[in-house]
Amino acid sequence: MPRIRNDPNFNTCPDYASANLVNTRAQLINENVNEEQAIQLLRYIWLANNEADKALWQQQLADDREQQEHAQRLEEDEQQRADQERADEEEATRKEERKKNKHKYTPILATGIPDDPSITPCSYALHKLDKGEYVELWYFTNDGLDEASTKKTIDDDAMVLSTLVDGSMAWISSASARNARSVVNDENLPFKEFCQACPRFLVAL
Repeated sequence: MPRIRNDPNFNTCPDYASANLVNTRAQLINENVNEEQAIQLLRYIWLANNEADKALWQQQLADDREQQEHAQRLEEDEQQRADQERADEEEATRKEERKKNKHKYTPILATGIPDDPSITPCSYALHKLDKGEYVELWYFTNDGLDEASTKKTIDDDAMVLSTLVDGSMAWISSASARNARSVVNDENLPFKEFCQACPRFLVAL
């Protein structure tokens, strides 16, 4: 169907009684229809055609809107697809960058600067803990920590001569040795020193 170029709502009915439309009236005049009836008949015909054109015009407007909305949806879908592809590519690039530079993207924990003094028992006690062996709580008391601080200048890998349980002598690392004369067994540890040692022992674990 050809498109309607002009809005039929603004059309006006011709003056079928005018002289320049005499030939149009003459085609309807006969023994049963006079000139006045022909004029009225022509007006009815024009009005009927105009109403039909108005209906076609409204349908044409609706079709145009639907086509425009469909085209707009296609354009928006295409834009969203392009945006998603670009976002996926950027995310893949970021993941690859984080994978190549793990340390650069390591999150910084929201913690304050530690102001508690570092509690480090002697190398012997740490060595025993690392091996999962029994170690006396005395090493975590004030006396034990004081002794550890006075011996920090001794290299842990230095070899010292020690008496083994079978009475033989052997060279062992200083980290594996201990000063048995200073150590207090757990059952003989005063309650005050026991309270000092337990929290430090748990932290060391």
